[in-house]
Amino acid sequence: MSQHLQAAKNPDKNNSPLLLRACRNEVTERPPVWMMRQAGRYMAEYQALRSGRTFMELCKNIELATEVSLQPYQAFAMDGVIMFSDILTIPDAMGLGLSFTEGMGPRFETPIRHIDQVAKLPIPDPAVDIAYVPAILKNLRQALGSDTQTALIGFSGAPWTLAAYMIEGGSSKHFQLLKQWLFEQPEALETLLAKLTLSVIAYLNAQIEAGAQVLQLFDTWAGILSHAQYERFVLPYHQQIIENLIRRDEVPVILYVNGSRGLLDLMVKAKPDVISVDEKTALGEARKIVDPNIALQGNLDPLALYCAPEVLKPMTQRLIAEGGTQGYIFNLGHGILPKTPVEHVRLVVDTVKSSAVLPVS
Repeated sequence: MSQHLQAAKNPDKNNSPLLLRACRNEVTERPPVWMMRQAGRYMAEYQALRSGRTFMELCKNIELATEVSLQPYQAFAMDGVIMFSDILTIPDAMGLGLSFTEGMGPRFETPIRHIDQVAKLPIPDPAVDIAYVPAILKNLRQALGSDTQTALIGFSGAPWTLAAYMIEGGSSKHFQLLKQWLFEQPEALETLLAKLTLSVIAYLNAQIEAGAQVLQLFDTWAGILSHAQYERFVLPYHQQIIENLIRRDEVPVILYVNGSRGLLDLMVKAKPDVISVDEKTALGEARKIVDPNIALQGNLDPLALYCAPEVLKPMTQRLIAEGGTQGYIFNLGHGILPKTPVEHVRLVVDTVKSSAVLPVS
């Protein structure tokens, strides 16, 4: 796979990858940079591989998913390579029948609509039921080879977000069915969340064994909850997952919640190594709430990547200055959107990589 690895890397003085050092809240010579959904449909190389295949076919094709994962690394020399996959691999492995429809997002053939279904759900064995994911990570670890400066990132959807998709049967604007479970049968919802938590723990531990150096836990829809609801239906499961990961002293965990502005104090209680902040919360505001021993990641608005370079570059520079050089990772507030100009992604990455961090004006 060496023909795919043409992005030259300048080794840092410290042999540990820059991203890992930032995750550990160390002072770094510049912020590391990677982007959520950095491997995907905004890139022509991805579109060429996707042509004639469904999204899940691409995800489960180990060689092609490896190649897609490496495309942003080749194009932009990102500081992190995140495996190409989806947050819904666990419910798919539980037998719910995951598919993706253009313009509609994910759909489950068999959504969870009754408590009796929860008891029948298996806890997937990652080595058997989701074996393609550890295989992709092993491929990526081998492909990165002697590049000791680029960190390999694994991830999973978090229990609340997985439950949201499983109960709704797909994407939703209002989460009516999910909220009905929360209000009418909270114990049944907790039973589902507990089973998903065990599944996520096994899944992430398998990723660590396969070579993941950093993990991100995505709870995309936890931001729809009140403070008290989050404390009951999200926080205990985040805590259980993070506490039960192997090699916690070696593999840092990034926690991402979309719409987390009023929930940051609870996110801290899960004891992640990094909290990823969405674009609706200023980094300075987050830093006042987040434990100083926890690093921050974020949080350029993904829509800023559509802006003209003379607007985008100063926005990037201001964010770099605000984040500083201790425990800060440059990223987006959410994932890269379709039709994002590739040259704008390159501009942001190059700006971060050439940055000299100055005080925020």
